[in-house]
Amino acid sequence: RLRQQQQQQQQGPPQSERAREAAKRAEYPIRTYGTKVAWNHLHDWLILMLLVIIEVGLFVIHPFYRFVGKDMMGDLRYPMKDNTVPLWAVPIYSVLLPICVSIFFYYRRKDVYDLHHSVLGNAHSALRSKTEEAGLLFAVLITAVITDAIKDAVGRPRPDFFWRCFPDGKDVYDKWGNVVCHGNKADIKEGHKSFPSGHASWSFAGLGYLSLYLAGKIHTFDRQGHIAKLCITVIPLLAASLVAVSRVDDYWHHWNDVFAGGFLGLVVSAFCYRQFFPNPYDDDGWGPYAYFDALLEELSDNNGDGAAQTTNQLTAHPTMGVHIVNQTQGSKGDSDYGPSSRLDDIELGR
Repeated sequence: RLRQQQQQQQQGPPQSERAREAAKRAEYPIRTYGTKVAWNHLHDWLILMLLVIIEVGLFVIHPFYRFVGKDMMGDLRYPMKDNTVPLWAVPIYSVLLPICVSIFFYYRRKDVYDLHHSVLGNAHSALRSKTEEAGLLFAVLITAVITDAIKDAVGRPRPDFFWRCFPDGKDVYDKWGNVVCHGNKADIKEGHKSFPSGHASWSFAGLGYLSLYLAGKIHTFDRQGHIAKLCITVIPLLAASLVAVSRVDDYWHHWNDVFAGGFLGLVVSAFCYRQFFPNPYDDDGWGPYAYFDALLEELSDNNGDGAAQTTNQLTAHPTMGVHIVNQTQGSKGDSDYGPSSRLDDIELGR
């Protein structure tokens, strides 16, 4: 036992130095790697712009004007109300808020791959030689395009359609029994965009993505039973649910419009997140695939004992790329390598 203790004490300092070296290599600041990452994914930004153009076109064109008879007006006579959550606020909490959270984690970890891919959502794998498209902006824009495409194709009347069509309360119908609206054209056009709910789909796309991102970052599913982590993860979903409920309370959507929109946004956000992030309950769920690929590529490019020693701290994972192994404790040199704050403990799953 004495010999084993002596050997551990002798091996302690080198392990600490190797751990510090691995931590230094794990930093990818914007100043050094930002231009490279953005240039490598220029085509993805072009696709993003194309999605924006498609979304604008779908928003401008007229939806399908579905047949609305007099006997259908029973569920369409709800009063017109202002939006509890205005339209301009939707991009703020569904896009800008998750981006701010990503920037916060960047300044703590100095990982431009995590920042870029969590915002744009495109991770290039040097080992797998393919492009993985996902992320916040793609999740929201893909959801928006699908939502507005379905809105225009279905043309379902909103619950307040009667007062949009007949603001004076005098309903008029043609010989086939279809409505002959004499209200404001913009209100009538908007009145045929009930299914699915855009507020709900955008909310669950952006905030659902944020919930998955936080779950991976703070190790919500680390089997330690931390209720605080679970509450932090659920808060974005609760906010998205409240926004969706407000659409029914404002009589802008039927309940199944909201349900379909929320389900659509949640599914798209989950698919986009999993395209380049591991499962939140995995040990490597805190970082994107590209982070581990870049780390392994950088280590493979370095020759010498230092690279060989640092490589020993990493083990290849069949799906995650690289997994960082915790160092053995017992040496005084490792005491200054651990997290120094409670937030670091939460992010590391302790």
